[in-house]
Amino acid sequence: MEQAVRIYPSYPALNRRLRLISTMKRFLQRHLPNPQQLRSHKNLHFLGDLLHDPRLWHFSRRCTVNGLAAGAFYAFVPFPWQMLLAAITAIRLRFNLPVAVAMVWISNPLTMPPIAFVNYRFGAWLLGRPPADWAFEPSLDWLLQKAGEFGLPLLVGSMATAVVAGVLTFVVAHLIWRRHIITKFRRRRRPASGLV
Repeated sequence: MEQAVRIYPSYPALNRRLRLISTMKRFLQRHLPNPQQLRSHKNLHFLGDLLHDPRLWHFSRRCTVNGLAAGAFYAFVPFPWQMLLAAITAIRLRFNLPVAVAMVWISNPLTMPPIAFVNYRFGAWLLGRPPADWAFEPSLDWLLQKAGEFGLPLLVGSMATAVVAGVLTFVVAHLIWRRHIITKFRRRRRPASGLV
């Protein structure tokens, strides 16, 4: 069943936004997992009633913006299981779970090498060390030999980037959401032209 989108002849930009929002909402409803299915999934029973909180699935400003910030933070943390850490944080702090987990995919197999390189350089700069030469060799011996040399700058740079990304995502998403609501409210308050 398709939702009807209001058509405002005198506001073409508003019509485009309404269609885009309606399309995005349908896309999310179609592709996000159903909360009831997740609650009844046999492998997720260990979570108990944690998945029953509606705030985990609701797209309110607070839940969504916090989920975006948590996901952006964990995207730059240089540890494995970033999605699991984002999901645990979202469940414990009642953020939007799908948004937090999806936001982690900023760091994916394609973006991970450049992110690690930039985080290493940033960490070396923060620690006041000259950056070492990156002559990568895909072997365990090389990794273990260079772990001490690259490890601390990478960790410091990644954690600093994670904090900055989380805070910036929170502020920007909050401001965009707030601007959207204010604009929507102002348009609603304008008297309709031609009606008297």
